[in-house]
Amino acid sequence: MSAQGTRPRPPSVDLILAWPLMARLCAIHGRPVVLEAIRDRLDHWRQQPEPFDDAHFAVAVERSVLSTVAPSLRRVFNLTGTVLHTNLGRAPLPQEAIEAMVAVASGASSLEFDLEKGKRGDRDDHVEAWICRLTGAEAATVVNNNAAAVLLVLNSLARRKEVIVSRGELIEIGGAFRLPDIMARAGCKLHEVGTTNRTHPHDFENAVSARTGLLMKAHTSNYRIEGFTAEVAEADLAAIAHAHQIPLAVDLGSGSLLDMTALGLPAEPTVRETLEKGTDVVTFSGDKLLGGPQAGIIAGRADLISKIRKNPLKRALRCDKQTLAALEAVLRLYGNPDIVVERVPALRLLTRPEAVIRQTAETIAGPLAAWAGEEWQADVAPVKSQIGSGSLPLDLLSSAALRLTPAGGNRRQRSRQLKALSERLRRLPLPVIGRISEDALLLDCRCLEDSGAFLAQLEVEGSEP
Repeated sequence: MSAQGTRPRPPSVDLILAWPLMARLCAIHGRPVVLEAIRDRLDHWRQQPEPFDDAHFAVAVERSVLSTVAPSLRRVFNLTGTVLHTNLGRAPLPQEAIEAMVAVASGASSLEFDLEKGKRGDRDDHVEAWICRLTGAEAATVVNNNAAAVLLVLNSLARRKEVIVSRGELIEIGGAFRLPDIMARAGCKLHEVGTTNRTHPHDFENAVSARTGLLMKAHTSNYRIEGFTAEVAEADLAAIAHAHQIPLAVDLGSGSLLDMTALGLPAEPTVRETLEKGTDVVTFSGDKLLGGPQAGIIAGRADLISKIRKNPLKRALRCDKQTLAALEAVLRLYGNPDIVVERVPALRLLTRPEAVIRQTAETIAGPLAAWAGEEWQADVAPVKSQIGSGSLPLDLLSSAALRLTPAGGNRRQRSRQLKALSERLRRLPLPVIGRISEDALLLDCRCLEDSGAFLAQLEVEGSEP
């Protein structure tokens, strides 16, 4: 008989459930979760050679239960150097937006009720006036993200018709979102004009026919074509479109409401100036340069927005009450230019001075080096931050990072050490996400505003169940 077969049998599941710790876990988290954990740990024990230990087993079950009930979607420290990081939730929300979300989430709200008239209202009413005030649009509507906004515009204005787009603007963004695929799903036929690097007004003029439903321009915020290039400006496209009584739609993607150059940031077209150039409909994101919640905003001519609103897809793509409450709160902040940069976290982080970022890195350097251990060398290094992973990834900002480098070993050993340290940081109560580059772990401090909270958790390391 094998050594495993001679081991004493563990207590029955019913007896384990009667242990005081298990009883407490059942009371807090529910018997089904605890029972699943017990059975899972028993299966694990049967694969091991060690004798059964009641105390060790109880701790393992508790860890398993706590791991199961822990939130999967968690707050993290974004020290990657990418401010508007798609995988890490893009723009952090202002406190005013968070409070607005909590207020409407905790009970009934006037989501689709007009308090003044005492009858049914429209959920767009909560944000439309602010969008129009800030962009100069005649009307506006909101859906759950910018991909949805593009889909809805195409399906509403050019279904079963051709949409003319420059070949150099057939964008693809994260998650395999490709403009040609979205056109097909929207029921439109793509008509490419020009070449990858050069498109002229006559390319659009020659392509317009009775089958044309829309002219479209996509702002290439996530890539850049340089060298021998030419593109058709919005004003020229608008003149062509209007001469043929066809709408012009522009997808701005990032959707800035401010002059970024005035903030010391790379130039980015604003929604207002795009509309002023004759564009009929503009689509843009709420959670990129705007600094709000995930949303797709459609602004422009009142008659076209009305048509878009009547599309049955609008209901499938609409925003919930928390999103609208947060978006309204953020838009209100834009009404006061004197405070908007400081109060909207995305703008504040993008404009954070390099000297302040370096000071933060120096503050955490000593404690983090001690926490990492003697086998690590730590120093503060100049680095470049990205504005976004999917939006403006080519525009870099001067920043500072804490650089952790393995003290010795060959390249393979250093690679393993870097991965292990990254995992250790991710196991902290508030996980820390950095980036590995050139045989070092970089913790870019541009987005680290609360160094006290960061340092306070270094004494408590998470551990796997």
